[in-house]
Formats: sequence, structure tokens, C-alpha cells
Amino acid sequence: MSKLSVLNDARVETVLARLHTEASKQLGALILHYLPKLPGLFLGKGIQWDQTKTEFYNDKYIPIEPNQGEFLYLIARAINAKTIVEFGTSFGISTIYLATAVRDNDGGIVIGTEIVHEKVVQARKNVAEAGLQTYVDIREGDALETLKTFNQTVDFVLIDGWTHLALDVLKILDPLIRPGGIVISDNVNTFKDSLKTYVEFLQNPANGYRSSTLNLKGGTEFSIKVKEAS
Repeated sequence: MSKLSVLNDARVETVLARLHTEASKQLGALILHYLPKLPGLFLGKGIQWDQTKTEFYNDKYIPIEPNQGEFLYLIARAINAKTIVEFGTSFGISTIYLATAVRDNDGGIVIGTEIVHEKVVQARKNVAEAGLQTYVDIREGDALETLKTFNQTVDFVLIDGWTHLALDVLKILDPLIRPGGIVISDNVNTFKDSLKTYVEFLQNPANGYRSSTLNLKGGTEFSIKVKEAS
């Protein structure tokens, strides 16, 4: 993390620096894993997501990058987000950026979702190490179940979990996202075909959003809820 980080919190930045460093050490394994799938990426179709072979990811970070994290923090601060929902917590890197924003907005909650038990345990430890546990509730299990009864107004959503579930998760949350609420979606170009229907939903004005793909990491979809779906 840069000394000029917008987070302005040495304790948080120290934890994030460690986590980003640990994630970087996994790059070799990730490159080898994706190597046979790279032609699709070069052809503009993205990497094909195989939902039957998810075990490889059980110990992998695959996190947002520091510039994305600071972007999330700034957007959450700009809209004074109090309730944030995150699909795909993993080891808690994005959770920490978002929880820092909620804390700096004078309080609120980040609802995290993660299906891998070991990641849930470690993410909770990382959040606590950053001193942010008061602002985080990580729900263990299938997000389609753990979010089913969630009924709070939502200011901000981060979609960064299994691509085949992205649209289903968004549709659970959609009625709760307030006008002016933000949805950020990671890797929409990396998994272009897998997320095609999801992105089309967000980019169709009839569904109540205005949305654009930003050139951050593997494509970051930036969407604003402007009205109830027609």
C-alpha cells in the first residue's frame, strides 16, 4: 500500500499490504491454471468459467487490486454508504476497503458472503486485525440462501463471486438497492461470456440502471440504480 493511500489508516494499510503480498505470491499458480483458456481471452470472449471445477479456488485470493480497492472506498464515501453487500468475500481484502469506508461514514455494516469455510474463518481474522469487526457481518454459505431473508435498504453492492450466480444474487438484492445506489462488478471482461447476461441486465435501462464498463483490472462494471425496474 502507498503511504499516500486515501484510507489514511496505518493499521488498515498494514493488513492490506500483507494480504495483497500474499495474493501476489499465487500469481504463478493462477497463470498456469488459466493458460489453456487464454486464447478465448485474446479473442475477446474472455475466460470460460467452469462451475464444476471450483475447488482450485478454495485457497486462492483472486482479489481486487489496490487501485480498485481505493476506488471502492472513494465511491462508498461519496454516496455516504451505510449498508454494503458483497458477493464473494474470499479472504476479506475488498471487505476491509468497504468497511473502512463505512466506518469513516460514521457507521454502518458490510454484509459479506462466502461459501468456503476456511476463507470465512480467515477473513474474519483479517477484518479483526484491521480493527473493523464492528462494521462487518460475513455470512457463511450459499449467497442465494444467506441473502434470501435480507431486507435492509442497500446503498452499495460489490459483485465478485462465482460468475454463474452473479445475476441471481443481483436479482435478490435489486429490490433493496436504493435509487442512487451503486453496483460494482469485477472481472466482466475476464469472464466476458460467462457474465454476458449479467452485464446485459445492468446495461438495459428498462431494468433501472445506468451502467458502463471501466478499464480497471479485468473490466469493472460501474452501475447506478436510477429507478425501479419497469
